[in-house]
Amino acid sequence: MKVTHKNPHSPLFAHRHATITLTLLSLLAPLLQACKKLLEVKAPVTNLNAANVYNSDLTAASVLTGIYATMSKGSFATGKQSVSLLAGFSSDEFTLYSGVTNNSYIVYYKNTLNANQNLQGNQYWGELYRYIFFCNSAIEGLDKATTLSSQVKQQLYGEALFIRAFCYFYLVNFFGDVPLITSTDYKVNISLPRSPAADVYRQSITDLKAAKELLSSNYLDGNLQNSAAAERLRPTRWAAQALLARVYLYIGNYAAADTAATNVINQSSLFTLPDLDNAFIKNSQEAIWQLQPVTSGRNTEDAFIFIIPSSGPSDAAGVSPGTPCYLSPWLLQAFNGQDLRKMHWVNQITVNNTTYYYPYKYKLTTETPVNEYLIVLRLAEQYLIRAEARVWQNKLPAALADLNSIRHRAGLKDTTAASRESLLASILQERRVELFSEWGHRWLDLKRTNKVNEVMSQITSKKGSTWNTNWQWYPLPVDDIQKNSKLVQNPGY
Repeated sequence: MKVTHKNPHSPLFAHRHATITLTLLSLLAPLLQACKKLLEVKAPVTNLNAANVYNSDLTAASVLTGIYATMSKGSFATGKQSVSLLAGFSSDEFTLYSGVTNNSYIVYYKNTLNANQNLQGNQYWGELYRYIFFCNSAIEGLDKATTLSSQVKQQLYGEALFIRAFCYFYLVNFFGDVPLITSTDYKVNISLPRSPAADVYRQSITDLKAAKELLSSNYLDGNLQNSAAAERLRPTRWAAQALLARVYLYIGNYAAADTAATNVINQSSLFTLPDLDNAFIKNSQEAIWQLQPVTSGRNTEDAFIFIIPSSGPSDAAGVSPGTPCYLSPWLLQAFNGQDLRKMHWVNQITVNNTTYYYPYKYKLTTETPVNEYLIVLRLAEQYLIRAEARVWQNKLPAALADLNSIRHRAGLKDTTAASRESLLASILQERRVELFSEWGHRWLDLKRTNKVNEVMSQITSKKGSTWNTNWQWYPLPVDDIQKNSKLVQNPGY
């Protein structure tokens, strides 16, 4: 079937004629071409359609594997438009290289996004909703499946729910209220208004609670047969618990965040805090969920975009990602002088008498074999989530213990913070130097702790612009608003 899309970035309206067959083919193509390691064997059929793809455990598993392969190649997770890069520009993590002419970087860096310009703040909208559509399609297909083994059907259902919740977490934190889409019915989706963020979180919690009961407690291979797989590429119930802990923290349900994070931390046979140089390798003991690089001969795209070569920073134009940023002086100043993270996770290069500091969590670019996978969820965040949740519950000694677990790995002594206020400040500081350059954590932390205006009013002026509180939310795509009268743009755009 031929499908014509007026706007490829507008998934709310692009699937009028789309079928599950089209979705499966679009997912399986990158999988079969670039992600063979996950699946390990070829698909048994070449003519996939909605009638037969969910008749086989292997082809059904390929659908979700295809989502991970697509995410590994997509803009949101990795590369020169990744959330780690652009949200880092929006906050106070990165300095934009003066030679950059790429306007999509400049507007993030100066917090001057314009909804009327193409892909200024809303590229993630389209990509994340496409992943949600794929998940909804998979859920509907699995609901109708009658010949899959119960183990495979259960695992895949859990994976689809988990990925949907993961996407909604970022949508609601970048855009605020967003349409809540849980089916592939375009007649419904085409006219949905923005749902309150509380409703989106509620759906995500429902999805994650179901996912943690459905997903395997052990890592599975691409065929979902081996329950002791070495690769940490398929979500487990611990990934669902980890994301659930984060969601609970963001909505202020601290007791639930504490419980969910504890459930993950207690899995000491699976997860530990390794030394700093082994935290970001493939199948790291800290990794709860990773994405496998799918470009032949390359390690993570984060390494390509962040590691500055001997020639210095460069514009990111065309096919080459370039190295358009380096760590801001504000972030560098946040590190304690004895912090081993600055020694192991930050590198530097001097070019023409100018020294640039850059993220060095991922250290490999073109080296083969691939030895680094992109970490999506990791154990250190769970300790920090639990520490913060425990402070709010007045469990200060327990919160101190969690915070100090992270500090000790970094070579730091116990924190001197003792009061609730000082502990919360110390945890936010620790999140800043632990999670920098990862998945937009700093940008989201500033917003959820209501510090974004205080911090960005100072930082934005130093970037050569003026801060407006409206800029903490990215704009919705104008095309979608024009097609749906029930969609309302964010203030200020």
